Amino acid sequence: MAVLHLMVGLPGAGKTTTARALAEQHRALRLTPDEWMIPLFADNDAGGKRDVLEGRFITTALQVLRLGVDVVLDFGLWSRDERAALHHLAAGAGARCRSVHLPVEPEEQWRRVQARASTVGSSTFAMAREDLDGWRLRFEPPDAAEAAGGAPARAVPEGWPSWQAWAVDRWPSLDVAGR
Repeated sequence: MAVLHLMVGLPGAGKTTTARALAEQHRALRLTPDEWMIPLFADNDAGGKRDVLEGRFITTALQVLRLGVDVVLDFGLWSRDERAALHHLAAGAGARCRSVHLPVEPEEQWRRVQARASTVGSSTFAMAREDLDGWRLRFEPPDAAEAAGGAPARAVPEGWPSWQAWAVDRWPSLDVAGR
């Protein structure tokens, strides 16, 4: 059974390094938005295009999972709702899903972000200390169910009939049928 590996963590946590290792270890397709956003738009969001790109990546991931090939989504996935939706979508594609949480302490995170900026320059996004502090407040670490290898213990958000409907709204270009 194919596995969807979700990289969960803040910038500087080591997600992409770990994602590369997982992709090699599992012969998996690795999808990393930053590697596309910089060459295409020279911007981290580019007026909402990141969500569009992520939706296309998820569509591709579902197609690949249906073929029996593992996929690594290197998005960060800060919200439990995002991760719960992806667990649901993976199951619908006949695959397992696992979250790979990479916690990082604030000082180490800042050190890594600065080091990355000084070594890779234009192939990363500039981040201020204040950005990192604000993002840390928005990040939702895995709950007990997710940490134990399951889906986050989440009900479908109020107002949504299903995780699939929520996901299509969250990632506007998502095609859950995988066309």
